[in-house]
Amino acid sequence: MILAMRARAGGKLALLATAAVLALRVQAARAADDAAPPGQVSEVVVTASRQDLLGTADTASQGVITRTEVELRPIFRVGQLYETVPGLVVTIHSGEGKANQYLLRGFNLDHGTDFASFVDSMPVNRPTNAHGQGYSDQNFLIPQVVGGLDYTKGPYYAEIGDFGAVGSTHVNLIDDLPNTVSATVGTQRDQELYAGGTMHLGEDRRLWVAGAASHFDGPWSPPENFRKVVAAARLSQGVAADGYALTAMYYKSGGGLLTDQPARAIDAGAIGRFGTLDPTDRSESERMSLSGHFARGGDRWTLNVDGFAIRSRMILWNDFTHFLFDPVNGDQEQQDEARTTLGLNAILSRGADIMGIGVEGQVGFQDRYDDVFIDRRHTVGRAVLDYCNIGLPASPTAGQLPAPADAHTDPAQAVAFRALGGACTSDTARLNDLGLFGEVTVHWTDWLRMTAGLREEVYNAHDRSLTTGFSGATSQTLLQPKGSIAVGPFYKTELYVSAGRGFHSEDVRGVFGTVPGEGQPGLLGRTPLLAPAEGFEVGMRTDLIPKTQVQVAVFREDFQSEQRYVADEGEDTASAPSRRQGIEVSAQFRPLPWLEFNTDLAFSQAHYRASAATLALFQLDGTSIANAPSFIGSFGVLVNNAGPWFGGLQWRKLGAYPISDGDANPQDKGYSEINLNIGYTINDRLKAELQVFNLADSHLNSSAYFYQTRVAPGGPTPNCEITRESTCYQIHPEEPRSARFALTYAF
Repeated sequence: MILAMRARAGGKLALLATAAVLALRVQAARAADDAAPPGQVSEVVVTASRQDLLGTADTASQGVITRTEVELRPIFRVGQLYETVPGLVVTIHSGEGKANQYLLRGFNLDHGTDFASFVDSMPVNRPTNAHGQGYSDQNFLIPQVVGGLDYTKGPYYAEIGDFGAVGSTHVNLIDDLPNTVSATVGTQRDQELYAGGTMHLGEDRRLWVAGAASHFDGPWSPPENFRKVVAAARLSQGVAADGYALTAMYYKSGGGLLTDQPARAIDAGAIGRFGTLDPTDRSESERMSLSGHFARGGDRWTLNVDGFAIRSRMILWNDFTHFLFDPVNGDQEQQDEARTTLGLNAILSRGADIMGIGVEGQVGFQDRYDDVFIDRRHTVGRAVLDYCNIGLPASPTAGQLPAPADAHTDPAQAVAFRALGGACTSDTARLNDLGLFGEVTVHWTDWLRMTAGLREEVYNAHDRSLTTGFSGATSQTLLQPKGSIAVGPFYKTELYVSAGRGFHSEDVRGVFGTVPGEGQPGLLGRTPLLAPAEGFEVGMRTDLIPKTQVQVAVFREDFQSEQRYVADEGEDTASAPSRRQGIEVSAQFRPLPWLEFNTDLAFSQAHYRASAATLALFQLDGTSIANAPSFIGSFGVLVNNAGPWFGGLQWRKLGAYPISDGDANPQDKGYSEINLNIGYTINDRLKAELQVFNLADSHLNSSAYFYQTRVAPGGPTPNCEITRESTCYQIHPEEPRSARFALTYAF
């Protein structure tokens, strides 16, 4: 078990990081010969949130986020770095120690399914996870070391594999980190101390180190008392296309978890709006990694090789349904995971002129291996009980025994069975995902280019259940053709047509049926290991309007198997086929070198595309998809070096969405939030920032669900399938208005 992090550990780490940075700075200062004179005003930097990809992009929906936007935007938590991606909302339905919830293109991507994220070429998503397929916890990332983000949408890119069918991001780390220390305090009883800097070792070699320690209570009752330490170091030489880098990262955290709560408990005054029925819910996480990058280039060729090793551990204590299945001790469960991930990627790119036609090609492979232990235990106050409850009919699997006399179960609500070795379920899984791909772009003329790609996935998985004794292995391959056509630019305007196939992997426990509630109904056959998705997109980007960039994309995407959130289990499971279609519009307007306005608007429709008989097998009454928003919008202002002033304003809107799977009603109205960052450069070494979050103090829900709960022992249990009333609403409130103040000193 991961020990809860103590405050003094965070202080020691921050002090060590500060001392290391000071030492690096002293050595760097000895070699510096071009330092600016004291008091010199910095040059004006042009504000640009995204790079202009006119003439180079494959689609209208891919892009590059600059470090400028990362620095200027108001960001409350690390995961919100990804809200720089147009049309993406990052929210939470639990505490700071869990992965965020991602919503994009009408998809509720839960904790990361179908949204692939990478940091320094390391995959963040975790397949066959204790809490959700594709789980992506970004807490290990230090915002100050981010150099920018590359993003894609849709299954049109041969280099993107598992979980990337809807969207993907690659976070690039900076190679030359400014020498700074900063301290932050906030009105939500939050504090952070950060230090980072670079030593130049000569011959274009650099070494930077960074570390931070933070604490957050929030508005919650009881206080979340979330504590986190992060540290990173990077040695690099040259540039990304011709050089190398070696990066080490460490992260550890612990704190309370306040999951979505029954709205009726809040309305009745049993708990406050920011309260919880189970104050013992908690998370503990630890992650360490080592990654390397090597690149060499010559006359129109480059070779990129990336490798990584990751070790992570996680414990979550969640109580979603309270006293529904166990009316005496409650429904809290402990989810444990220990994982080792190893990987190697290599890409060879080559350009040539063939009979006067420009051709660019690349071939590569990506191999990832996961060795993971996962279990689930029934707990009360985080103490493990010797029996388990599950709200499903009994099945003749090994390990299910008659309920002990003191189990106090309700036969009408649950089946009880004795925990074997303290575990309700316990599995070891080994996964290997090998992706082989090739892609070629042909410039037929100066206004027509075509890109064709092919990816072959070879996925092998083994699962062993420690509670039932089952052991099995399976494999699956999936061929994924992809292609795009770009026409233009004409009058600074380019048109695109794209199509392709992608996929997400399924939890291997659901494939074999070793965990009750995982996978799909048995009448539909075995859950496939890989769930294909097919997409189509037409788009445009234009710079025709002076000082303005506009991107428009119309898309459609079909999944063979939707990932469905199951609150009773606190996990995802395979569900019916689905379809999303919609339109996205993004624009950036820069009237002055130091000022930018930007907006992103995304409209979408989501529905299951299956027969009534198939929907019934999945216990769906209709075709609506829960938590699939029909609208996501944002408007932003960025100010960079307007005299001593800098900062940003960001308005984000998540539109209404159904909260009951299969039914259009009931709905949650979504939420709106305005965040503000105001910065002032006091002198060439010191700057101050004030960030205000939820400026209008909106009192909406950051997430909402519709499922059965029992709020007290012996209390009534609403029949959600019949009543469709607010008694089945489960909500996580939007956090109230708060502020943070930071001082940063450069040395």
